[in-house]
Amino acid sequence: MLFPDYRPRRLRQSEAFRRMIRETVLTCDDLILPLFAVNGKNVENPIPSMPGHSQLSIDKLVVEAKKAFDLGIPAIILFGIPDKKDALGTSAYAAGGIVQKAVKAVKDKLPDLAVITDVCLCQYTDHGHCGVVEGNRIDNDASLDLLARTALSHARAGADMVAPSDMMDGRVAEIRETLDEAGFSHTPIMSYAAKYCSAYYGPFRQAADSAPQFGDRRTYQMDPGNAIEAIREATMDVEEGADIIMVKPALAYLDIICRVRQEIDLPVAAYNVSGEYSMIKAAEKLGWIDGTRVMMETLTAIKRAGADMILTYFALDAAKILNA
Repeated sequence: MLFPDYRPRRLRQSEAFRRMIRETVLTCDDLILPLFAVNGKNVENPIPSMPGHSQLSIDKLVVEAKKAFDLGIPAIILFGIPDKKDALGTSAYAAGGIVQKAVKAVKDKLPDLAVITDVCLCQYTDHGHCGVVEGNRIDNDASLDLLARTALSHARAGADMVAPSDMMDGRVAEIRETLDEAGFSHTPIMSYAAKYCSAYYGPFRQAADSAPQFGDRRTYQMDPGNAIEAIREATMDVEEGADIIMVKPALAYLDIICRVRQEIDLPVAAYNVSGEYSMIKAAEKLGWIDGTRVMMETLTAIKRAGADMILTYFALDAAKILNA
């Protein structure tokens, strides 16, 4: 098709036409809102590097969750910040842990809102790593039981889905077996399957108080230069029993989202992470960009790349626009 016989602008000349031929359409159904839970009452600690987000006590968190539900957002994902930390992250799998209490509170008030829980140890360990530390080494196999115990404690508290983010080898199989044996075969697993060792996590680590106290996470999170490895990681998690495959971060890894979507016959999630959110917010504050338009363009790009769902700190703002 060549000009003048074909004129692409014919179908761009009105909003009605543009809506009719739009190939990728973002909806509230695509969004998942991350929330940070802390102990206490009436607590709202603003996160300086993430404008618009705070660490919330459970009473405040339930209010925020209701905002999401009322806007048509189908799910939230919970992260917990405990009062005490230790070498084995025991608060992560305690029946009375912060996430466990938050799950119960949200499900009591909002039974139709899907509650997903992040399954990891880094927020709960005094060394800040996502597994058991032996010397200066993260012991993969010793970490699996603790991660599975954490997932089970979340399921028992009422979580609708668990999401292991630790990147330990074999953790999906361990969690699946543990859940099934305890009568939670109906609880799905959203696996952080291709989670890169990224500089984009900085604001989150402030929000969740989860920065490692020594070294970094390069021995378990993926190298940013690798793409084929992402397919291997995703395939392993599928074979171990994952129900949803996640790519994290999203913007710098749109090609990975696309490749995973092409290779994996399961729903694909993408995490629009804290650094991606904060950069847009900072540029908007300086007047350099139209923050609203960049937000919507960014989320649309993630969906266009192949994501079926997007975990994003923009969820409330985007849902308000989508509902307008």
